[in-house]
Parts: sequence; structure tokens; C-alpha cells
Amino acid sequence: MSKKKGQRSGMSPGSVIFTGDRKVEKINIHYLEFNADGFNNQMLDNISITNVVRPLTNLVQWYDVRGLHDTLLIQEIGHAFDLHPLMLEDIVNIHERPKLDEYDNGIFIQLKCITFDRTSHSIQTEHVSIFFGADFVLSFQEDDYDLFYKVRERITSPKSRLRKRKSDYLAYALVDVMILNLYEVLDQVEEVIQDLEKEVLQYARLEIKERIHHLKQQMLLLRKQLVPMREVCNRFYESDHELIEESTSFYIRDLNDHINQVIEGVETYRDMLYGLHELYLAVLSFQTNGVIQVLTIISTIFIPLTFLAGVYGMNFDNMPELHTKNGYFILLFAMLVLSLLMLYYFRRRKWL
Repeated sequence: MSKKKGQRSGMSPGSVIFTGDRKVEKINIHYLEFNADGFNNQMLDNISITNVVRPLTNLVQWYDVRGLHDTLLIQEIGHAFDLHPLMLEDIVNIHERPKLDEYDNGIFIQLKCITFDRTSHSIQTEHVSIFFGADFVLSFQEDDYDLFYKVRERITSPKSRLRKRKSDYLAYALVDVMILNLYEVLDQVEEVIQDLEKEVLQYARLEIKERIHHLKQQMLLLRKQLVPMREVCNRFYESDHELIEESTSFYIRDLNDHINQVIEGVETYRDMLYGLHELYLAVLSFQTNGVIQVLTIISTIFIPLTFLAGVYGMNFDNMPELHTKNGYFILLFAMLVLSLLMLYYFRRRKWL
């Protein structure tokens, strides 16, 4: 258990303790309100959340909170929106697994935003929490980059259909962005596997085997994150909470299809990596056999040469060839001819 995970040991339930690494200088709150007629956005920039008037009639309010280290501000937000203490605890506990909890005043969804680092070939996760009530949505993330920029673009589009929907559909759209992002992760993994396959076929190096093993571990890690996310999507679809409109449920059902497709893709790539490991062993065996073959041929050629050198290296005075004027050069020529004949024979038999 890491030191930050252990910080929670002995604490009472509902203790708001940030367990991650600080990724932003200060928490920024991107506020966006909209309805069918238009939208308005502004930066709240760490001001007291209680100064923001809510609810507003016929408006959906979205508070995009970026940064989790300021637990006092998180608690202030929780007080303003009547969030349960256990929910606040989960928001700042980045080690919490994906889940969905229903409350009287809204639905709390916790997921992992998953990306793939092409440099280290590693799965990266970011802790993301979403809570939506009757006319508002809260989203929390660790870093300051715009994770939901696609949703923001849809809201600010002149012909936006999203602005005609309520908070439940906005929450669905935020979850959908993270699920669809998994397809990009799979595409990147597939490219890495294809590159590894080309490298294996060229030459099976130990470094490639280590990369294959590392990628297999990352696929296992990815699957461990996806399984609870699938449970979240199932619960989201099956929920009969009054905030979820029937028309939104049809869209939520697609989340199940998408997450199942992604999990199937991960299983496929895991099988491909096992197959790639077998290919690596086969290529390595072929390379080893090639080396052994070359060494065997060299040894075979030198066996008769060693025999000739041994025979004429004996110190017997009654060996007539020892007194031949050009005996040394004749022996070398005979060795050369014998070596060439053996090489020709090996090539004819396609051993070379």
C-alpha cells in the first residue's frame, strides 16, 4: 500500500483527504449555463462557490471543477450543493474504483479517464467524478486540461440539440466522452502491437520481449479498470431515478454496447500479445538454429582439415610426403579444394 493510500487508515468515514498528487497550482471552476435559447460561460477561478446563485429557472448549470487538492474548497462545494460526506470522500480519493451511487437529490458517477502514453507504452488514468441534480451537473477531475471540450463545443454550437436537454443528458454526454475515448486508446495499442510484430520478424531481441510483457501487463491493468466501468454503465441504464428521462435511457443503453466492445477489443489484443510472444519465441528459436547451423558447418569443414593436419603433423621419418619439395603447398591446396567441395555440397543440399 502506498503512503498516500495509507493516509486514510484510521480516519472516520466521510473524511475529505486528497490521496493523489497535486497537478494544478489552484483549482479552477469552469462554469457554463445553458438552455434552448443560448448559453453563458465564465471562470469562477477559486471564488467562493456559495456566491454562485442556484438554481436558475429553466437553465442547466455545469460546474467543471479542475483540481482536487484543495479539500476545503471541495467541502465548500459539497455544502453548497448538499453533497453527502461519503461522496466528497470519494471525489478526492483517486484510488476509489469506478462506481455509481444514487441519492435523493441526484446521481453520483465515478469513472477513470483512460489514456495511452505512446512513449512509455503505459496506461494512464485520471480520477473523474460526476454528480447531477435536477438542474445542475458537477464534474471533478485532477488536471486542468479540458477533458470535456467536445461536450463544450456541442453546447456552444449554434444548432446545438444538447441545449434542449436537461442535466441527465449532459451527465450522459460527459460519460460518453470518456467511453468513446477508449476507442482511441485501443487504436493506439493496436499500432504499437503492429510495430512490435514488425520488429519481431526482423530480429528477436530481448528488449522486444520485455516490451511485449510490459504491454500485456498494461492490458491487464486496462481490463481491471474497464470491468467496474461496465458495471457503472449497466447501473446507469437500469436506474429508475426520477432525474433520468426515458428519452435519455435510450442513449445510456449505447454506453453498455460501447464498453462491451472495448472490453472485447482488450481481450483480442491480449490474445494478440500472447500470439506475439509465441512468434518471438519461434523467431528466436529460428535465429538460434541458424547460428547453430553455421557453427556446425564450420566444425564439419574443419574436421577433415584437422585430420589432414594431424596426420602430417606426426613425427615419423618414414612418411615419404614429408620430404616432398612442395608438400606444404600441396597440402594447403588440397585443404582448400576439400573445403570448397564441402561448401558446394552443403549449398546443393540447401544447408546454406
